[in-house]
Amino acid sequence: MSEQPAPQAFDLVIFGGTGDLAMRKLVPAVYNIFKNGGMPGDSRLIAVARTELDLDAFHALLDSDAQKHVHPDLFDPETWATFLTRVDFVRIDLMDCDSYSALGERLNARPDNSRLYYLSTGPRLFGAICNNLRANGLINADSRVAVEKPLGHDRESANEINDLIADAFEESQIFRIDHYLGKEPVQNLIALRFGNSLFEPLWRRGRIRDVQITVAEELGIGRRGDFYDRTGALRDMVQNHLLQLLCIIAMEPPLSVDGDSIRDEKLKVLRSLRPMTPERVANNTVRGQYVSGSVGEEEAPGYLEENGVDSDSHTETFVAIKTSIDNWRWAGVPFYLRTGKRMQTKVSEIVITFDSLPHSIFPDQVAKNAVNRLVIQLQPVESIKLHILSKKPGDALALKPVMLDLDLSQSYNANYINAYQRLLVDLVAGKQALFMRRDEQDAAWAWIDPIINTWRTHGVAPKPYRVGSWGPAASGGLLGRRGLSWHEETL
Repeated sequence: MSEQPAPQAFDLVIFGGTGDLAMRKLVPAVYNIFKNGGMPGDSRLIAVARTELDLDAFHALLDSDAQKHVHPDLFDPETWATFLTRVDFVRIDLMDCDSYSALGERLNARPDNSRLYYLSTGPRLFGAICNNLRANGLINADSRVAVEKPLGHDRESANEINDLIADAFEESQIFRIDHYLGKEPVQNLIALRFGNSLFEPLWRRGRIRDVQITVAEELGIGRRGDFYDRTGALRDMVQNHLLQLLCIIAMEPPLSVDGDSIRDEKLKVLRSLRPMTPERVANNTVRGQYVSGSVGEEEAPGYLEENGVDSDSHTETFVAIKTSIDNWRWAGVPFYLRTGKRMQTKVSEIVITFDSLPHSIFPDQVAKNAVNRLVIQLQPVESIKLHILSKKPGDALALKPVMLDLDLSQSYNANYINAYQRLLVDLVAGKQALFMRRDEQDAAWAWIDPIINTWRTHGVAPKPYRVGSWGPAASGGLLGRRGLSWHEETL
């Protein structure tokens, strides 16, 4: 998981090389890798798309669309110009096997470079791309393929896509991306848990009261209406991002940080999630959809008014779930998952609330009602905060809440490194710990599918919530039954 220079030269081929993800995340990440000396020898970035561009026009596109997403403190005009000499462009019809010959000419000119394929396209193209690469003899023992989510819309379709990829690549060559696993606080959570003796005795039932995972977005669906209306928040966010975060929090100590050790432990968590029967879906899930409301001085449209959305759509833009992990460490500890669009603020955080003291010796109400919390924030600021009580200056044993704050962006310039950069470094090095294994993905879908099926068969319509709120009021009810509340309600 450490950033080390690649052991050999490589060709990183990005399918969908003119797309939004390539411009915003992938190309800036590769530039940072190049700037840090991580593209040894004659390593190249080869963008593949069906857009009619020559190399000069593609470089001009990078200047206008990708360069602005490089962190200003990392951008250097001379380094950028040198980086572009390592960037090639190939126009391909991804469905036409014969058109891959142009890519083959580029790759075969440097046969000693390892071949890394990044599929930044819709999943419906994954099978055709992998099959055409194989048919053209462009896959060898050093090849690897990285695939973007979502992989399928349910367990069956995910297995179909995985089967198509597996026809061309071995499982050890397949890297399934979840960019949340590349975020610095997520990896710091691993370090916090398993690199320090302080928290391990507390990381269990009897010490932790509840765990909340929230991924909230202020923005709506933007120009993704057609995609989002076929996907929804449960598939788009919970099935991968939130479940992966839950696994990192709840897993047992792995044997090491290398190889399959971490992924083995995450799989155990997914298989220990309490199954979602129809009764549990009814009682422990909330499905929501935003309706129009005011954002500042402007009126924001509701989901049904967004471009590309069916006027009678039941697609959810908000999901809240209460679940449990049926094993010895976590039995009885509720886990609350929540994600939504057009919410009050943009925040991604994990909130671990510890049990209250059995008896407070302090007379003030603050001490009696206080709990300790560990808050790991992924965005908008990457930080780890521990909420504790401290004595007020000058007052005799009067307490007040304070925070021990590790601001990762200030301490390590962590904001300079985007999650994709870290994952691409591991892709180059062949390290799979931060990527999803097929059995992990299958276990996640096996837990999610009953929720989807119950919503559909029982006609569960999404509950409305206004733009700029924290979602449907019913989501608070998931915690209210235990006398708890979402983290922002306690601030």
